[in-house]
Amino acid sequence: MEESCRITAEAIRLTARYAAPGVTTQELDVIADDFIRSSGGVPAFKGYVVDGKKFPAAICTSIDEEVVHGIPGERKLVEGEILSIDAGVYKNGFYGDSAFSVAIGKVSEEKEKLLRITQESLHEGIAVVRDGAMVYDIGRAVQEYVEEHGFSVVRELCGHGVGQKLHQEPSIPNFVPNFREKKFFRNVPLREGQTIAIEPMVNAGTHKVYVKRDGWTVVTADHAPSAHFEHTVLVTKSGAVILTQ
Repeated sequence: MEESCRITAEAIRLTARYAAPGVTTQELDVIADDFIRSSGGVPAFKGYVVDGKKFPAAICTSIDEEVVHGIPGERKLVEGEILSIDAGVYKNGFYGDSAFSVAIGKVSEEKEKLLRITQESLHEGIAVVRDGAMVYDIGRAVQEYVEEHGFSVVRELCGHGVGQKLHQEPSIPNFVPNFREKKFFRNVPLREGQTIAIEPMVNAGTHKVYVKRDGWTVVTADHAPSAHFEHTVLVTKSGAVILTQ
């Protein structure tokens, strides 16, 4: 887990260095793919199947109103945009998963705040992780921090267990589920030795989203900007160890 998570973190850091105006998201995907494979890993997202559809790239590149799962292509980055880079790595039987959002050049004050609050909300969630803590404790910490600052958390997508599978139990919502939602998000205790991916997806406007015609890209319903940060963490008795730091 430590090795696959380290490669994931380094791939995102390297890719983010090249994220600049005029660069295409396809070029970023090639950089990430080459780095992951040269490090002895396999891009976990490439070929990943959901509802019979295979994801075609090594990383997800989501811009502005695109929340997650954006497909790299010929689109060139533009000054003032937010880019979310989401990557996963498989190596020696285990997965790492992480995401980081960056400003392309100079961005508006609202986007600067959105980036800061989203990243801080991730660490608010990580701060409550320990053996015996409940899944909803994470969601409560993230949601309260985000909404306190005037933003919203996406409900349709969440964090998850990660280890020998890229996505496994438990689901880790970034909010406290209501009565109807509780059947999708069980409030189970965290246990020492467990590894989970916590990933706030925070919108500047409404929390509502939809999926574009490509079948992958999730977009804010009001087309307001969104940001996404994610870490894979290890649960211990004293707290969380961030494996994708």
